[in-house]
Amino acid sequence: MSLPADTPPAVADALGYLQHYLQELTEHQNASEHVINNPLMGLTAQIQQLTQLMTSPASAPTVASLPPVNPPLPVLSTPSKQRTRPKLPSPPDFSSERSSSRAFFNSCTLYLCLAPEQFSYNEEKIL
Repeated sequence: MSLPADTPPAVADALGYLQHYLQELTEHQNASEHVINNPLMGLTAQIQQLTQLMTSPASAPTVASLPPVNPPLPVLSTPSKQRTRPKLPSPPDFSSERSSSRAFFNSCTLYLCLAPEQFSYNEEKIL
């Protein structure tokens, strides 16, 4: 894209940066779509197979015609005592730095998820 000759250098630099950033976002979106679409196509094929099996009960499916299923995970017997959860330190105080906001949010979310019985209400979570 050509800019007028009287375009300030700062504006041209900012525009170049934004174009580069837009290109990176587009590439990231395309990669994400690829990661999502492949499993989605597999699931769609399995749903179609299951729908066909459900609509034609006269033909009994053979084991070879069914899609492979992951074996179930073994169920571990739990002792009668209550299972303990890992102890996690309280999230650090927020430093008001924008660069540390995501880390602070993630530590709060992790802390709340590991002790849901302590935070039954939103007010408790906020406090």
